[in-house]
Formats: sequence, C-alpha cells, structure tokens
Amino acid sequence: MDKVADLLVIGGGAAGMVAAITAARLGVQVRVVERMSRVGKKLLATGNGRCNLTNMKLDISRFHGGGVADFARVALERFDVKQTLAFFEELGVLTKEEDAGRLFPITDQATTILDVLRYEMDRLDVDIVGDANINRVEYKKNLFACYTAEGTEFHAKRVLLATGGKSYPNLGSNGGGFKIAAALGHHVVNPWPVIVQVKLAVPFLKQLDGLQIQAEVSALKNGAIQQKSRGEALFTDYGLSGDAVLNVSRVVSESYREGHEANAGKVEIQLDMFPDKSEAEMLDLLLKRFAAQPQKQLDFAMVGLLHKRLIPVVLKEAGCTDLRVLCGQVDRPCVGKIAAILKRWRLPAIGTLSWMHAKVTAGGVDLREVNAQTLESRLVPGLYFAGEVLDVDGDSGGFNLQWAWSSARLAAQAAALAQTR
Repeated sequence: MDKVADLLVIGGGAAGMVAAITAARLGVQVRVVERMSRVGKKLLATGNGRCNLTNMKLDISRFHGGGVADFARVALERFDVKQTLAFFEELGVLTKEEDAGRLFPITDQATTILDVLRYEMDRLDVDIVGDANINRVEYKKNLFACYTAEGTEFHAKRVLLATGGKSYPNLGSNGGGFKIAAALGHHVVNPWPVIVQVKLAVPFLKQLDGLQIQAEVSALKNGAIQQKSRGEALFTDYGLSGDAVLNVSRVVSESYREGHEANAGKVEIQLDMFPDKSEAEMLDLLLKRFAAQPQKQLDFAMVGLLHKRLIPVVLKEAGCTDLRVLCGQVDRPCVGKIAAILKRWRLPAIGTLSWMHAKVTAGGVDLREVNAQTLESRLVPGLYFAGEVLDVDGDSGGFNLQWAWSSARLAAQAAALAQTR
C-alpha cells in the first residue's frame, strides 16, 4: 500500500490548488492527484488568458444553484474578496480593478496566478501526481481508497473533491467528479453549460457576422425577462457572443438542457441598443432626425446612429421594406416601429454552443447533502467538496473563481481541523 495521505485532493484546478496550500499551511500532509500532466491548465484560459481572479462587487445575487444563497454565503463571507487579494498579495501578485469591478493581475497574465500557486505548493512539499485519472473512490473503515483508470491506487484519511465540472473538457474537466460523488451516494443535479454563446434562429447572421455592439442584453422566457446584463454583444454566424450575452446565457442553456428541450417554451434574447434612453426619447430623437432632413433616404438617415451593416437589418426587422424611401415620407407609426426595435429587439434563441465552448458548469452535487459550514459530505464522513463540482455557478466577471478560492479555503480548513482532533 502507498503512504496514506492525511488529505487527498482530487483535481488540481483553481480550487484544488488553493485547498492544497491551505491544508499544507495548517500542517496537513497533502497529495493532489490531477488528470492532466500538470495542475492548473484550465486556469490559463480564464479571463481570456488574463485571469479575472475576483470581483469587487461580490454579491450573493451573482451566484446560482439550488438553495445557493444560504449555502454559498458561508464560504464567500469567511474568505471574501479582501482576504483573497491579501492571499495573492502575500504570494507576490499585485492586482488592478477594471470595469464592473473585475480584478486582474497587474501583469495581465493568467500565468502569474498559476506560477505563484505552483511555487507555493512546491514550497509546502505538496505531493502532486499528474496524468492520473481517479474514477472510483471507496470508503471503508475510516479510510478512502482512490483508484485511477490506469490501475494506480491511492489511500487517504480524507478526500477533497475539486474536479471541476464539464466545461473545457480538453483542459481537464470531464465530469468525472460527478460520477465519483454519485457512486458514493450523492445526488447530482444534471449539469448543463453556462456562460456560453447563444444560438439564434434568424436569417441575417452571416450579414452581421463579426459585428460588435454595446447594448443591454436580456434573456426572456415566454415574454418575461429572466436576466439582463449590459456590455458587449457580438454577432456571429451561429448567433451571439460577448460578455453581456454570456452573462444571460444561463436562461437559454437551462431551457434547452438535455431532457428539457420539449418544455423550453419561447426563449428570446432582447437587445436594447440605447439603454440610456427611454423608448419615448428614442422615438422623439428619430422624429426630429427625419424631420430635419426630409429629402434624405431612410437608410442613410440612420448613418451615425447605427453601424452601417446593422442599418438594413434593423429597418427590415421594423417592417421597412423600402430602405430608400425619403424621410419626409415615413409616417409616425413606422418611426415608432424603428424605435421599438432599437429598444426591444427580440431574437429567438434555439440553444447554446457545446461544453467545449462553455466557461462554467451549472448543476452538480446537491447542496442539501453537503454541510455549508464545512463543505463536508453529510453522507460520507471525511469527504469534502470545493469549486465547480458543487451545484453553485456564478456570473461572468470573476465570480466563479472567487467561489473556487472561497470554497477551497473553507473545505481545506475544515478537513485540516478534523485531522488534528
């Protein structure tokens, strides 16, 4: 039998690395087992390679899942943004704040965060095993036996499951943690991809492919707004991308997740291209604009107000079939329809892109079966959870990494404290 670890961390992502550091600092002998050749590869993809490590505007409303408000608040308050920044500053990382409270390393490199975490694990003599895919865990006589697909066996007094979800499967998250938890008796909320690009059913996508606008983006279900976000919306040949779209994609993805397609209802993405103006103000602006130049063609009268490629699409969506009609001949009801499209352009959504494109996983281990105060299983003593494997997901903007840091810290502290009893 191999040497029995005090704590075996399954998964060497963001949560797994911080959990290992936390426990090792408390004197616990830690082993990290990672499916990929090295720990932390997925971290390099966060924040478009810059690592949006947290957000100054942290609020429980930015997190989702079953009963998440009461559950996630514990970890997020015990290791908050201020403590997170202090932790990374101690490791040598200086940060900067950008729009919407997002925080990045001052170097603008995700490798900065990964390098200091790897260094600290080495300094603390954390045993790191790569290229080892643990796919089965058994609990017998107060000891965990963990088996890899390759036939290796590891033993530990306690196990911390930090395997992530199913997003970016090429970087290590293959959903294996869900299978381990289920085999140990836990219920798993069937996962689905979130913070992911949205597919649309409209005929003009090739015409607008690559066009980026600033807008307030809302996700609607059966006509009612479910989520909204302001920022970038990027038209693609399949639908929409951009930060504001990713932030509301959860509504679309949840509606069309596996097994729910038949009951998806009417799902739409709404674009408000002038969020600082009311629809009445938009109507007034257009009426004055057209009245000031009655001999100008309608499509050309929109130049300076909208991107040139967007003009014919918007006018046709508003029901204007003759784009060259003179402004003086456009009646008020027609102008009202244009104003309505500029403020409430509804586009039918038909799903999202796949796991390979999703930044985050929704769903996971049922929170009712985990102690929020310690993140220890209520079913298997000595089994702890951290990060994306739990049924907690956050909005885009650093919230998911904050959950990884906070949950890892709480779970590792609890596991270490249990070890010293």
